[in-house]
Amino acid sequence: MARRQLARHASPRSDQSVEDGGESKSEQTRKRILDAAAHILSVKGYSGLRLTDVASVAEVQAPAIYYYYASREELIEEVMWTGTAETREHTVAALEVLPATSEPKDRLLTAVEAHLRHMLEISDYSKAAIRNAGQVPESIRKRQMREEEKYGELWRRLLSDLSRSGELRAEYDPYTAQMLMMGSLNWVLEWWDPRRSSVDSLVVNALAFVASALFGGQTARSKRSR
Repeated sequence: MARRQLARHASPRSDQSVEDGGESKSEQTRKRILDAAAHILSVKGYSGLRLTDVASVAEVQAPAIYYYYASREELIEEVMWTGTAETREHTVAALEVLPATSEPKDRLLTAVEAHLRHMLEISDYSKAAIRNAGQVPESIRKRQMREEEKYGELWRRLLSDLSRSGELRAEYDPYTAQMLMMGSLNWVLEWWDPRRSSVDSLVVNALAFVASALFGGQTARSKRSR
C-alpha cells in the first residue's frame, strides 16, 4: 500500500505529536524502522532482509512499515543512500578540522581513519551500504551511486594532491592507488574480528600500511610509539 494512501487515515494527534527532543512520534518511528533495516541489512544482506524482522527490531507491527516506505525496496534504497552519504559527510568533517597547512599525506591518513571508524564503530548504515553494493539491483543503487561518485571525488582529490606534492610513490597511478586502497579498507568488514583486535589497533595498522604502501613513510602515531 502506498505511503500517501495510508497517510489519509492517520491520526494527527497520535502520529504527529512532538516528543521531548523535537521529533514527532512519526519521525521517531520512521528512524527506528530505518535503523532496524540498516542493522539487519549489514548483518544478513539484501537477500536476508525480511520486513517482519525489521518490524520486530523496530518494535512496530509489520504493516506499519508501509506507512513510511511503500516497499521493501524503497526501505533498502534509503538505507543504502544514507550509508554512503553519512560516510562521506563524516570523512569531510574530519578533514575540515585539520589546519589549512596540513600536508597531503596527513589529510589522506585522516580520511583513512575517519572512513574506518565510521564503518566499524559508528554506523550500521555504512556497513550495509558497503556490504550490499554488489548485491542490490541497480534500480535501488542509483541514488547511492551518485553519492559514491561524490565520495570518490573526495578521495581522488586526496590522491591527486599527494601525487602533485611528490609524496606518492612515482610508480603509482593515483586512480589505481585509490581503488586498491579503498578496496582494502572496505574489505576489512569481511575479515576483522573485534575479539582478536580492537578498532584502535586496526586503525594503527591500517595507517601504517597505507603510509608504507603509498609513500613509504611513517604515521605520526607510529613515530610516537617508538
